[in-house]
Amino acid sequence: MILFIKLLLAHLLGDFLLQPNSWVSHKIEKKQNSIFLYIHSILHGLLAWLFVFEKEFWIFALAITVSHGLIDLMKLRFQTERSKRSWFIFDQILHLLVLGIVVIWYQNTSIIFFPEIKNHLWILGTSVIFLTKPTSILIKNIISIWTPDENSNADHSLQNAGNYIGILERLFILCFILIGHFEAIGFLLGAKSIFRFGDLRMARDRKLTEYVLIGTLISFGIAIGIGLLAQFLIQNFSVYFLD
Repeated sequence: MILFIKLLLAHLLGDFLLQPNSWVSHKIEKKQNSIFLYIHSILHGLLAWLFVFEKEFWIFALAITVSHGLIDLMKLRFQTERSKRSWFIFDQILHLLVLGIVVIWYQNTSIIFFPEIKNHLWILGTSVIFLTKPTSILIKNIISIWTPDENSNADHSLQNAGNYIGILERLFILCFILIGHFEAIGFLLGAKSIFRFGDLRMARDRKLTEYVLIGTLISFGIAIGIGLLAQFLIQNFSVYFLD
């Protein structure tokens, strides 16, 4: 389980936090001729090897590198503007399947871990990373089919403010669950509803209201799910990284 969490953390960092939008645009335009496709794939393998930190893992890190590049290339070659959402989900599922296969393949090999670091730190770190940019991108893809017209209801909000607010609220929810204060989640949702009520009432747009509500509920739902999962894993795997 901990090996999978390490590889998942490496994947989240490599696919979301350490991949600039300029790389994504260049890959979409150049496909297999984009140097960033190969840099991105190599980065995944290096992160996986670094987090496992065992020299025998190099062949598995190489497998992750090659498979990641092939999966990304397949997505780049076959996705269209209309199918981007579906290909994003399919692409992520394939990457996670590869990580699962690597864990099954490697589980009988002795692994040397850092004994001073506890399992729950890896679980907590992976949860925090997942609830930032990866979840924002996931929600954006899920609700993309309902995105309202950008030219309508234009406002003067801060750039990316909604994205950062969503990240902060998910991290708050994670903290509330881990410290056992579930009632604070209701307070957070109520406070956000009060602040958003005026904007939505002024907009006079039912579609915008529904769009914001769907995004908020998905965001809260994912955060609660990850928080409960992290709580469960921490309670059941609170031992040192020693096999």
